Amino acid sequence: MKVRFLVAGFWVYMAACALAGCRERAAEKARPAAFTPELAALASKALTTYADLAFAGYADSAEQAKKLLSAVDALSEAPSQVSLAAARRAWIAARKPYPQTEVFRFYDGPIDRVETLVNTWPIDESYVEASLEGQQPGILENTKDYPALTADLLASLNLKQGETSISTGYHVIEFLLWGRDTRADGPGDRPYTDFSPKQAGNALAQRRGVYLHLACELLLRELEEVRDDWDPRRTGNYRERFLRLPVRDALALVVKGMGSLSGPELSGERLSVPYETKDQENEHSCFSDTTHSDVALDALGVENVCLGRYTRVDGSVVSGPSLCEVIGARDRALGERLKAELSRSVAAAGSIPAPFDQAILGTDEAPGRRAIWATIQALQRQTDTLSDVAALFDLRVSLASLRKRP
Repeated sequence: MKVRFLVAGFWVYMAACALAGCRERAAEKARPAAFTPELAALASKALTTYADLAFAGYADSAEQAKKLLSAVDALSEAPSQVSLAAARRAWIAARKPYPQTEVFRFYDGPIDRVETLVNTWPIDESYVEASLEGQQPGILENTKDYPALTADLLASLNLKQGETSISTGYHVIEFLLWGRDTRADGPGDRPYTDFSPKQAGNALAQRRGVYLHLACELLLRELEEVRDDWDPRRTGNYRERFLRLPVRDALALVVKGMGSLSGPELSGERLSVPYETKDQENEHSCFSDTTHSDVALDALGVENVCLGRYTRVDGSVVSGPSLCEVIGARDRALGERLKAELSRSVAAAGSIPAPFDQAILGTDEAPGRRAIWATIQALQRQTDTLSDVAALFDLRVSLASLRKRP
């Protein structure tokens, strides 16, 4: 884990420098950009599109989490290979919209208040369920300290013993559905009988189902809260405050979210760390072997914001004036460069083969590692360009006005 923190710290530092304009190239180009009435009007429209994309993405995420909750309840009520497979499909479907919303993180917005309950990783699965006889019992087995499981209890235990002591969120649900990934040729393979109280020697089956239900219930609760904070039909919420910010301040938040996801999070923590360590424990969705999809959807989320469009789960498209249009109105070449780099990043991320835990192995000339390295480089380039965008508009922001909930 030491390597992970060293690499992650490096990328946090580099992205902070880039987005603050401390690189000499960006500093030289930094000029206070006067927003003409026309440019300010376009930027305001683009910020409204941004808020619309956030609401749609979180609405889709909440709706898919609700379907996941129904699927896991069906599994508990009638455990079978069929109901387990259906619950796993529901989890994968629930993950499709959420990574595309991660671009709305990293600036003390609504998701940042609850993200540790939603998507934190990597997790110490033994904190949830012990793997070896004689091992300290996990939450699931510890009926002495936790005789009755509740959503609030699971939330209170999250991160209680360190950064990997995760008790809820997407990846705990993933672990409960798939079990540990001990195979090179596929994901975890938890048997459906782990949820069947009728099976001999399976005293924890009912409690496991309760845990799974509560984790899904808590996930849905948090996602609905974030969705409501971006809802255009509500008043006094985060969306309203965000759209009342000065244009330059709001744009700074948008670019900070894009740059933080592109650089320290995706290029650094999620790709560079497993690339360097070749360690499955640094893989995002390791139990289901769907990390390649997470990476591709994260990259797509950044492009969505720049282009001002998001394709919803039902196939409908939310779109409007975009950040790229605002950039292009000020510096056409820079706007086109960013669009091209985003397109290359999405293509590179989509080329990473599954399973990710095998793609990180081998020599640097292995196809999987070449694809991952190409994605890292593409993300680095677009992060550099986003720093140029920040310099172009001389972006500065105070987060104090957004921290207090109504």
